[in-house]
Amino acid sequence: SHHAERSRYHPPLFRVIIWSATSDFHSFFFVATIMFCTFAAIIMFMYNNIQGMLTRIQKLLEIREDSMFLWGPRQTGKSTLLKQLFPDAPYYDLLKSEVYTLYKMKPSRLRDECMMMDEGEVVIIDEVQKIPELLDEVHWLMVNRGIHFILCGSSARKLKRSGANLLGGRAIRKTLHPLVSAEIPDFDIDKAVNVGMLPRHYLASSPAKRIQAYVGDYLQQEVIAEALVRNLDSFTRFMEVAAISDGEMVNYTKIASECGVSSKAVKEYFVILQETLLGYMLPAYTKTVKRRVQVAPKFYYFDVGITNYLLHREPLRRGTAEYGHAFEHLIVQEVMAYMDYSESMKGLSFWHTQNNVYEVDLVVGNAEVAIEIKSSDNVTTSHLKGLKAFGEEHPDCKLIVVSLEERPRMMNSVEIWPAQAFLKRLWDGKVV
Repeated sequence: SHHAERSRYHPPLFRVIIWSATSDFHSFFFVATIMFCTFAAIIMFMYNNIQGMLTRIQKLLEIREDSMFLWGPRQTGKSTLLKQLFPDAPYYDLLKSEVYTLYKMKPSRLRDECMMMDEGEVVIIDEVQKIPELLDEVHWLMVNRGIHFILCGSSARKLKRSGANLLGGRAIRKTLHPLVSAEIPDFDIDKAVNVGMLPRHYLASSPAKRIQAYVGDYLQQEVIAEALVRNLDSFTRFMEVAAISDGEMVNYTKIASECGVSSKAVKEYFVILQETLLGYMLPAYTKTVKRRVQVAPKFYYFDVGITNYLLHREPLRRGTAEYGHAFEHLIVQEVMAYMDYSESMKGLSFWHTQNNVYEVDLVVGNAEVAIEIKSSDNVTTSHLKGLKAFGEEHPDCKLIVVSLEERPRMMNSVEIWPAQAFLKRLWDGKVV
């Protein structure tokens, strides 16, 4: 027949499809639909699995000897990492309503189940902050049965404020940051500056809606659900003002005035952002040699993509002031993650003179390394004045500029590095 003759030119799967059609038009439409759906399913499958294929730097090797808390902002990939590293470990996901209800009603059930496990076995409890009472059972099992727990969560605030058992120092603290450049093949710095480094945002082709949903979910699940603030509108406005101040010294009085709340409320709001892991304070380097310095800290959201969203920044392009601010934030974000993952005991701070003439973006340790971040493709002597002033007071300090220049060079005893090269050296352990 006509269809039988044509079917010889198609793969077996599509022969069946075409035989089931009643006309050429229906055949074409039916085949096209099946092909489109199959292609879409493959793309979705690949996307859902690409995060699991990334090699994260955080390995949690200490679990062989110790239990641990694994903290990290929402969607940094904690659950994916744990399932990747410990595929056979018992996994209690408290985000599942049936699991939450079961152990909320009877926390001792955890002990009953773990009594059947061997000493040294690893047990994972995800979103542990949702049932603080479980930590008493965890403590008992650690001491009496030698079970090693990974206690995962996105906020320690509820545990701290509820007076929950924090295991008396028996569990070490680890953090999972957003993705870092060393974890991403073919890392695109312009993309990172624009959308940030949360896996679901960086890996998406159109992340804008996801970033919007992320902020909405934070307000709903962390702020409203836990009744952290009385006035949600004021807190939402505060988050926007804090974004304007991102990477700047914190002025509580000014922010309070812009939000229409008291300075005391603003201080509490900043504490909420820190305890829910949405942001952190970078302290000032206060050691005085010649020049008097500022002592107020700087605030940064944990991911530059969140700051961009709150500020309604359009796609950022090199050469603009907005790109420069976001570029600085990204480099600070990377150095913070490196210092944490490398378990460096050296502090990280910034230096700013009281007369506002000189500033250095990052100071490592006791003035061992000073880093200035400039989104310029042509660094000039005017970009170096802060580093040179800091170097006068700390002559043994290594001075570095992170830039958008194409090649590294030395200029007046200052190392000038392209951002990509700097980040590679950072994660190779050659900067700090």
